[in-house]
Amino acid sequence: MTGRSATFTRGGRLVAAVAAIATLTGCGVTADPTTATVSRSAPVTAVTAPTDSEPEPSGPSTSEATAALAVLAQLPIKGRAPKSGYDRELFGQAWSDAVGVDGGHNGCDTRNDILRRDLVDIEFKPGTRDCVVLSGTLHDAYTGTTIPFTRGQGTSEAVQIDHVVALSDAWQKGAQQLDAQTRVDFANDPRNLQAVDGPTNRKKGDGDAATWLPPNRAYRCTYVARQVQVKAAYGLWVTQAEHDAIARVLSECGGAVASEPAATQTPEPSVPATTGVYFANCAAARAAGATPLYAGQPGYRPEMDGDRDGVACE
Repeated sequence: MTGRSATFTRGGRLVAAVAAIATLTGCGVTADPTTATVSRSAPVTAVTAPTDSEPEPSGPSTSEATAALAVLAQLPIKGRAPKSGYDRELFGQAWSDAVGVDGGHNGCDTRNDILRRDLVDIEFKPGTRDCVVLSGTLHDAYTGTTIPFTRGQGTSEAVQIDHVVALSDAWQKGAQQLDAQTRVDFANDPRNLQAVDGPTNRKKGDGDAATWLPPNRAYRCTYVARQVQVKAAYGLWVTQAEHDAIARVLSECGGAVASEPAATQTPEPSVPATTGVYFANCAAARAAGATPLYAGQPGYRPEMDGDRDGVACE
């Protein structure tokens, strides 16, 4: 996928689902009767935790959780591709401003953009046109705690910027196939970024929803819904375990999978079985509709994987 948007053409129900989940995650969408286009440059609504005088957040509505489930149902389910070849530099310079997503080319690096979005009571460094954040307060969505932030050696790491969908996780689930600029956009997309408690971010590592969820249970539904939206926007997939974990969280939030009337159901295209199949070359694999082939899948052979990245016949 090389463009600045991801377009889905899988029926009117998905159009409505993408529009509804955009409300939850702060994403902008445009939709016509046959397509739903998720804009890569759409702004993200800041996530702010309550102060002591504010009530606890009620979380996403049942309809929003249902919308997220509908989008989740459209994500491909596959195994992880090998992590071999992954490098942070493949997603560009950290916090680059040279991106085509919201906040790009505004003269301020992405880290400070997110700090400015997610912190309150902010003090800026003089002469930076309100770009460089010197101090502020984070109401951390991941832990539900309040964290003071002070810029400086030994203090800045108290608040870190998390990739909601980790870069390594994205690499193993489709980002290998994105072009270089799209990967840079992904790494700096505000929809995929959240200012959070530093130690909690380190504990998350590159875990997906099957292995890690925020300690603050009240935020989990919004968290996994954001993962769904980001993966849909960039054409990434989920593993079966990840799919099931996300579905469980969204169901606990009141989400439900809507069933279509039998008369309007569109049969899913059949997927050729690959068990025991031997493909003489990529042309034969493509003709069988089995490409791309991933390491560990029936039909994959290293001889067909020219760049040895674990994905053959790309």
